[in-house]
Amino acid sequence: MTSGTGTALPPAFTVRAVLFDMDGTLVDSTAVVEQVWGEFAARYGLDLAEILRTSHGVQAADTVRRFAPAGADVVALTAELGAMERARTAGIVALPGAAGLLRLLPADAVALVTSADRLLADIRMAAAGLDVPATAVTADLVGRGKPHPEGYLRAAELLGVDPADAVVFEDAPAGIAAGLAAGMRTVAVGPNPGELPDGVLRIADYSAVGCEVGVDGAGRSIISFRL
Repeated sequence: MTSGTGTALPPAFTVRAVLFDMDGTLVDSTAVVEQVWGEFAARYGLDLAEILRTSHGVQAADTVRRFAPAGADVVALTAELGAMERARTAGIVALPGAAGLLRLLPADAVALVTSADRLLADIRMAAAGLDVPATAVTADLVGRGKPHPEGYLRAAELLGVDPADAVVFEDAPAGIAAGLAAGMRTVAVGPNPGELPDGVLRIADYSAVGCEVGVDGAGRSIISFRL
């Protein structure tokens, strides 16, 4: 495995907490996302490719605010798009190996950190056959979305771990930037475009990820990964 610069990466690492993004990281919702943003782009004569290039991994309101025509009701448009996304689940599936990995991880050491709100997260995870972790930091619980690290730092706080002892699994540049800004080891999932920042690991999915869970002398979880 190599980084964006082609240098060799260590094959294994150990952490105390595992933080997952949702869309594109645990759940493949590409068809629904492209459909909804396609309708938004068509309505206002916008460049869909540019919207998709910059919207992935960030909160919907931030994308609407960026691309909606002057004078548009950003709150109402965001709510409308949200309702469209919640009503569409066809084609949503879990990434290979995601379900098995989630079952293996201790509940008190895993969190979901997503730019979706809680209702949409519940719907998409259920559609993919995945349980939402007990700790979930959704868009409605943070003031600043990715690439700001607030969501990941909040998740580490809730799990009671130092950010340096956590790993982030992300697929989008905004989320990868958020994980790095939080001071966490970061793993890019799937065909992330372009070069990755130095030190970021890359996996296609979780099908070949090795994971062992243990406890230290204080009874705290220790999670060892081999990618």
